Amino acid sequence: MPLPPRRGSKLELRVQRQTLWVGSAALPLRNVSWVEVFRLRPAWGKAGVYFLLLVFVAFLVSSRFGSTSGGGGGGPAPGVLALFVLVVVGALLLSSRKPVLVVELNSGSRVVLTLPTMDELRAIAGQIVYAIDHPEYEFSATLEQHNTTNNFGSVVNMNGGRGNTGIKL
Repeated sequence: MPLPPRRGSKLELRVQRQTLWVGSAALPLRNVSWVEVFRLRPAWGKAGVYFLLLVFVAFLVSSRFGSTSGGGGGGPAPGVLALFVLVVVGALLLSSRKPVLVVELNSGSRVVLTLPTMDELRAIAGQIVYAIDHPEYEFSATLEQHNTTNNFGSVVNMNGGRGNTGIKL
């Protein structure tokens, strides 16, 4: 059995004796219902709410500091802060569009993993599908871990299933 992944380490994905190992989680290949590779879209609604909240805070901060400085209208500070917030939120949204490999099981559980390129993920998805029909086939690959709720850290994300709490690193 593989060792559990350590924080900041790569995740080993392998097929061995009709079992798909994702780190230390074992998934029987006979329970895989579909495998898909696509680019994960950013949560635009959530980003819009964050943007409005940050713009509101930026205007509050700039008006607070503008009124204490003794100046008349506060100058262009609110506009500059709003533009800065727009650039930061836009950069986060554009950088969060990641290629992902999704493996779903019959129970509805999903494993979401990512690599820098779609081609590598498509090759791994093809190997998983080939291993389902060919019991003697085995392979191993190293992946980055991905969590759709945290764009700044690497964690494997497992959703659904009965009693599934996911993998906490």
